[in-house]
Amino acid sequence: MLPDRRLLLVHAHPDDESINNGATMARYVAEGVHVTLLTCTLGEEGEILVPELAGLAADQADQLGGYRIGELADAMAALGVADHRFLGGTGRWRDSGMIGTPANDHPRAFWNADLDEAVGAAVAVLREVRPQVVVGYDEHGGYGHPDHIQAHRVTTLAVEAAADGGYRPDLGTAHEVAKVYWTCVPVSVLQEGLDALAAADTGYDGVTDAREIPFAAADEDVTCELDGSAFLAQKAAGMAAHATQLTLDGEFYALSNNLGQQVLTTEYYRLVRGQRGPGEGPRGWETDLFAGL
Repeated sequence: MLPDRRLLLVHAHPDDESINNGATMARYVAEGVHVTLLTCTLGEEGEILVPELAGLAADQADQLGGYRIGELADAMAALGVADHRFLGGTGRWRDSGMIGTPANDHPRAFWNADLDEAVGAAVAVLREVRPQVVVGYDEHGGYGHPDHIQAHRVTTLAVEAAADGGYRPDLGTAHEVAKVYWTCVPVSVLQEGLDALAAADTGYDGVTDAREIPFAAADEDVTCELDGSAFLAQKAAGMAAHATQLTLDGEFYALSNNLGQQVLTTEYYRLVRGQRGPGEGPRGWETDLFAGL
């Protein structure tokens, strides 16, 4: 029998889940929610921050994707998530790299995936898990990565198709998702983090104005702030598991772009489908993705 509350998160690459939703996942696991992570690629095109593993890169042995399967498994263990799947099966679609790179032309690039196949694979998961709440990306994929944009397309189409009883009965019984959220970070919160980073005197010399960060969300677009402060250790451990992709320094982390960011334990969401629940937070935002259900 399925648990009473079920949450599905869709991400493009390993590490996206821990950075964006690690505290959320750990909190809901602790509350007895069935948490499912659906990852669309293995992240084969990621830049490698561990020098001794540089030979795994796509332009060398091209084995980074296999290595990141292990990193993701370690991250899920840290967060307590037992249900993790790769869209279409492990390695079905490949990391597409950034727009305009040769990786876009790979025959398995997720950016070029047949939408009917990819949506069907997502529908099968939705109808099996039957989540009330789905978390994904906005239409820009947060910062414009083609795999994030494609993950948004697939998730949006799959939520609609899963509810259509006439769509592919072989994929299971129709299921209506009650609420869909896009993960986001308010510009005010990002600015607080940049100010804290500057005050910590870590030598950071990157962006200082949060409005320049592509994935900064206007505060008025945010609808939910989820307190995961009790799960900082789990989130940090989940992020640390992705050692090829990010570095941690106390409460701050950086990817290959060297943009210093604070490890957030309050995670933020924008409701785009379903009814908004009661706002109990200090800014009138929801404090629970299941609010009102």
